Amino acid sequence: MRFTKLNYCQYLLSSQINYTLTNLAEHLEAISHDQINRYLRREKLTPRLLWENVQPLIQTHEQAYIIFDDTVLDKRYAEDIELTRRQYSGNEHRVLRGIGLVSCVYVNPETGQFWVIDYRIYDPDGDGKSKLDHVTDMLQSLIYHKLLPCSAVLMDSWYATKDLMQFIDQLGKYYYCPLKKNRLVDDTGGQEKYKPIESIAWSRAELDHGKIIKIKTFPQAKKVKLFRVTISTDRTEYVATNDLTQNSTDVVQKVCGVRWKIEEFHREIKQLTGVESCQCRKARIQRNHINCAMLVWLRLKQLAYSTGQTVYQLKHGLLSNYLIQQLKRPALTMTLL
Repeated sequence: MRFTKLNYCQYLLSSQINYTLTNLAEHLEAISHDQINRYLRREKLTPRLLWENVQPLIQTHEQAYIIFDDTVLDKRYAEDIELTRRQYSGNEHRVLRGIGLVSCVYVNPETGQFWVIDYRIYDPDGDGKSKLDHVTDMLQSLIYHKLLPCSAVLMDSWYATKDLMQFIDQLGKYYYCPLKKNRLVDDTGGQEKYKPIESIAWSRAELDHGKIIKIKTFPQAKKVKLFRVTISTDRTEYVATNDLTQNSTDVVQKVCGVRWKIEEFHREIKQLTGVESCQCRKARIQRNHINCAMLVWLRLKQLAYSTGQTVYQLKHGLLSNYLIQQLKRPALTMTLL
């Protein structure tokens, strides 16, 4: 029997708890653990495979959003796994050992549906690239090769750098990104010194419609519009955009809400595909495992959109079907004295 990526994806889709190669081999006839391991070491699955599978599914929109963000695949107990490094995890709010994953999500603003269309593994020791380099590469691919229509790029404050924001400008796209509270800006037209964002004053009109500012180190003529957005009772974000015609804080708040789609994606892929659970040490196997987990999430999302269910209902429904079958014809029969 020949083992393929379809077999491995089916395993990740069907399994509920254990995603190891040993467990897979124990549940396949005529396929050994070594055979699966050899396949995953030889095969080279890349983000291109993800794109080939997602392209026919995407419902494009001229006003679509592109979202970039990163997450850490938790490998805190696996120091010998290649690709792992100590890095800050926003989910854990601390530094831990893991594999950095930078993702790109496409959102249709009309339907609210979204698809992961690209990703990169953060491996600076292997390829010398930073997370910003990966985002730039994915943006170039998106605009010049994938040719997906979109209007704006949404990203976290970590990506709000001068080079990336200027690059998005050059692509002719808008960006919306929060700036850190200590970022130095000028809202006086050069009459006063730069000051931290959190210390600038806001009039009632500016709170409703935003204000024009200049960010320190940006070209003299380059201005952006800043909005003070209340996320919750104890959290405020200062959101910058190069769309100088934008004049509604309420609209900006809704746009920023779209950014959480990528958090939804990261949560779902971790909870439903076993993307963090591969115990193999080799980098190639880890890369192939992550690629297959992406394909499995994509399949779950496609089924969720077509059936009106959530991805959690679909995955956990497999256990419900099992329980129904066992109650009708139990493999282990209960007896009482």
